[in-house]
Amino acid sequence: MSKTGPDQKSWVPIYLALGFVWGCSFLFIEQGLTFLTPIGVAFARCALGALALWVVVYFKKVVIPKDKILWLQLWIVSLLLNVFPGILFALAQTEVTSVLAGIVNATTPLTTLLAIFIFFRKEKVKSYQVLGLLVGFSGVATVFGVWRGLGSNAPWAIGALLVAVSCYGLSFPFSTRFIMPRKLQPEALATIQVSMAAITLLPFYLIDGIAENRFLLWPVLSVLALGIFGSGIAYIWNFRIIELAGSPIASSVTYLTPIVAVAIGIAFLGEPFSWNEPIGGLIVLAGSAIAQGRHLRKK
Repeated sequence: MSKTGPDQKSWVPIYLALGFVWGCSFLFIEQGLTFLTPIGVAFARCALGALALWVVVYFKKVVIPKDKILWLQLWIVSLLLNVFPGILFALAQTEVTSVLAGIVNATTPLTTLLAIFIFFRKEKVKSYQVLGLLVGFSGVATVFGVWRGLGSNAPWAIGALLVAVSCYGLSFPFSTRFIMPRKLQPEALATIQVSMAAITLLPFYLIDGIAENRFLLWPVLSVLALGIFGSGIAYIWNFRIIELAGSPIASSVTYLTPIVAVAIGIAFLGEPFSWNEPIGGLIVLAGSAIAQGRHLRKK
């Protein structure tokens, strides 16, 4: 039985931590929307995340590179991982539950593979990858309950979720191709990325960031956790996993996020869910596993 990667012991703990933190993020977004607009949520999480990362950089004495090309590339990553998905997920959650958002997020490995096939392909598409994609997207159809239309879900909100995970899918192979070969410290990469996202979002936040001047303790704590951990420390872990295990493994952290999101959404928000959502989520995860060839790795 082969190991999953060359440094499995070093990346598995942070892989699990990342899945938990990002799984909780849908609950935190839901709470943040009680006093922030979707743009406000996206900016707050990036600004707080950047602040946390600069503190880490300062105490660990991490050198921040000044290469302008690297900063441009990380700005692109910030658009794909922070700016567009940050706004789109928060916008969609004004209409859909955190449970549904968390399950849709599980399609990230599928969109990652699609991005590799379309934009970053280096080898022929394998039959099991096509099968996995078909299985996965049938799971997406099951999650949405396409046989009854989209039910109570607004079509634009569903579209926003799908565009957001497509951005995630592009970000992983882009990082693998352009960022990781530089062999820079994850703390430096994450700090530049999240800081660029916060700077990009700042003008929009100043125009339309606050929904209501009512700052209750739990929503404020949720935004703090979302920013410091979900958009700060988590990206150090994300770059570390890409470095040690590759972009397909890194993107598959979304195997964990829907489990956490569903459990927390039901337990803390009392959100309803239909039978098709967890069943469709399992089909999505199975499709992702097949597409990544995980059924072939224990020979």
